[in-house]
Amino acid sequence: MAAEGTAITTKIRRLLQSPSLSLKKSKPIPLTERVTLEKVLGLTVSSSSALACEPKSALVAYPAGCVVVLLSPKKRKQTHILNASRKTITAVAFSPCGKYLVTGESGHMPAVRVWDVAERNQVYEFQGHKYGVSCVVFSPNMKYIVSVGHHHDMIVNVWDWKRRVLAATNKVSSKVVAVSFSADSGTFVTVGNRHVKFWYIDASKTSKVNWTVPLNGRSGLLGEQQNNLFCAVACGRGKKAESAFCITRSGLLCEFNGRRLLENWVELGAASACCLSVSEELIFCGCADGTVRIYNPENLRLIVTIPKPHHLGLDVVEGIDPSHVPQKRSEERFPDTVALTFDPTNRWLSCVYSDHSLYVWDVRDVRKVGKVYSALYHSSCVWGVEMYPAVECPGKGCLSAGTFVTCSSDNTVRLWNPYLESNPSSANIHRNIYSADLLKVIYVDGNLQFLQDVDPNPTGGTDKTDSTFSETKTGIRTLRVSPDGQHLAAGDRVGNVRIYDLELFAELVKIEAHDTEVMCLEYSKPETGMRLLATASRDRLIHVLNMEKGYSLEQTLDEHSSAVTAVRIAGVGDQAQLVSCGMDKSIYFRNVEKEGGGLQFARKHHVVGKTTLYDMDVNVSQKYAVIGCQDRNIRIFNLGSGKQRKCFKGSQGEDGSLIKVQIDPSGLFVATSCSDKNLCIYDLYTGECMATMFGHSEIVTGMKFSNDCKYFISVSADRAY
Repeated sequence: MAAEGTAITTKIRRLLQSPSLSLKKSKPIPLTERVTLEKVLGLTVSSSSALACEPKSALVAYPAGCVVVLLSPKKRKQTHILNASRKTITAVAFSPCGKYLVTGESGHMPAVRVWDVAERNQVYEFQGHKYGVSCVVFSPNMKYIVSVGHHHDMIVNVWDWKRRVLAATNKVSSKVVAVSFSADSGTFVTVGNRHVKFWYIDASKTSKVNWTVPLNGRSGLLGEQQNNLFCAVACGRGKKAESAFCITRSGLLCEFNGRRLLENWVELGAASACCLSVSEELIFCGCADGTVRIYNPENLRLIVTIPKPHHLGLDVVEGIDPSHVPQKRSEERFPDTVALTFDPTNRWLSCVYSDHSLYVWDVRDVRKVGKVYSALYHSSCVWGVEMYPAVECPGKGCLSAGTFVTCSSDNTVRLWNPYLESNPSSANIHRNIYSADLLKVIYVDGNLQFLQDVDPNPTGGTDKTDSTFSETKTGIRTLRVSPDGQHLAAGDRVGNVRIYDLELFAELVKIEAHDTEVMCLEYSKPETGMRLLATASRDRLIHVLNMEKGYSLEQTLDEHSSAVTAVRIAGVGDQAQLVSCGMDKSIYFRNVEKEGGGLQFARKHHVVGKTTLYDMDVNVSQKYAVIGCQDRNIRIFNLGSGKQRKCFKGSQGEDGSLIKVQIDPSGLFVATSCSDKNLCIYDLYTGECMATMFGHSEIVTGMKFSNDCKYFISVSADRAY
């Protein structure tokens, strides 16, 4: 019997090991696929080179950091193409068939990449530039791709992309900001500062040889306009196929004939112009102050001026009724039009404005233009994000579940809820006609100066040397929502702390708390039995304010010798603590003691490490502090003893520092952001990496888990989130 049993066991083992048996083990899901990108709120479009449309699928493509957003305006849905190089995408263009999308990027040794739109994966990659790509375009016959480098590159490349060869190349002496192909694919035109040039592709040469040939080009005859900045170009179509239309920054629409001669021009009647789009029947010109004018390509006569977008400083809450028309005031200003693309099949005109808003206009009847889609985003670096707390609130002052708040250098605080339709409530703000995701904009001090993203180098360009980020100390640096959901604290870059009522959205208190930017704010939780707000700054100070006394000062703590990067109020009841860490590599643990009618924060432990400490969070049990460090490690400290409990690596890469850490509401996971632009989620107890993410082209400045742990929100200096 024993021998028989052994034989049966052997047969079963062999059967299980048989390759013919279809018992397949499930493959582990790659770390990069465990979290999927659902929505991007923001864009990084600075010219028409970074905005494209595809008539067959009715998609609009635009970059947001190192992500290309493919927007369906009618369905209000997004899909995404992620650039694994993490380089900022600066230019996009669809192929005439609509199957492919070509992108250009900035940074060292940038690539021209061709993507399959349906599969959203890369099919070709070409290296031919050193510093950045400012424009890309497919030829109408689908044979060539033209890429133009940034002004440091000074190179124009023609790629025979299906053969994977550089067909022709040449240098340019001016900074090129736009490119357009003629209808016959034999010529393309580049424009820039005092530059209009016609380039000729000799197909008989480029298709017969496997090496690169010189690209022949001849300058346009500019005549009286020789000193102008030509900022956009579009070759004619149909009857005007031999013409090339350009606009100048000074506000002229120009027509060049087939002999490269400036044949005709008209004034656009605007302070300046920026962008252009052409079809067989219409010419669209984007100008300053939200103006878009439509001209007849046959004679350059004005047909109509389409409606302007929202004015700067608009309260979107007023636009709940679709028939809402904002009251016109003489002092109103509108954002400039910076990019245009026209869909001739659906007759949609997509416009991007200088405040980073996107509108899609229906121009089937140019005398009766309608709006298909619109969205309003931050126009400058986004510094922080906070979730609105899950509170039981029968009153009208509560915001909807899933609402989150962001702050930016554009001097605004914005409230968002992309899923408001699925969360009906009696909240005091509802969806509006201007943006499906944006609920409310708080304009700090009513200052509208920084709402527009102004290019400091008007000769064009999109690389980092021409960064549009303002170096002035403006905007909101950090924010925090009180646990009861009634107050919002916002700290700015000059040291002020403002308190807002989230029912009336009015400023309650303005406190000149610090000498330099506020780095962190922290409200005490109800379990502590106190109602406090702690503020920490680059000036090395921590102020503790008492909410019940009108945010009066309880105590100032000055132990740190360098900038304070994080402060947290933890514990329960009599065991409450205030913990802080900073650039001086120190962690201070303080007990909160009630003395008389006030509070005292007595130092309990002082820990000095060997690395800079950038951010901190406290776990759900209020017993441990989780700290992100410069050496890319996560260190966990016991709040009671002040001793380090655990240390594990918080990044998958070997470069950079941990900038932010965030524990999810369940207390099981911790998310980290590294200065290499990557995001990771770790098991807090084992240190195992559970997922990795990327998509931002600048460092991640803030991140939060949603209250139901379903979503993860990140914000960045690239103005996308």
